[in-house]
Amino acid sequence: MAVIALPKILTEKLSDEGARALVEILNRLEADSHERAVQVSEDKFEKRLSEVRADIIKWMFIFWVGQVGTITAILFAFFK
Repeated sequence: MAVIALPKILTEKLSDEGARALVEILNRLEADSHERAVQVSEDKFEKRLSEVRADIIKWMFIFWVGQVGTITAILFAFFK
C-alpha cells in the first residue's frame, strides 16, 4: 500500500479528520482497483490455461493415433 502525504494547504482546508477520511477513501479505492485488476488477470489466465489444456489433449490424441497406426503397420509387415 502506498503512503499518501497530503500537502499542508489541503490538510489545513480539510482539517485533520477530513484529511484522514480522504486518505482512507483513496486507500480503499486503490485496494479495490488492485483487487479488480487481479481478478481480471486471473480470469484471463484461467481462460488461456483451458485453451492450452484443450490443445494438449488434441495433440496427445493425434500422437497416440499415429503411434498405434505405425505399430500396426510394422506388425503387419513383420508377420507377413
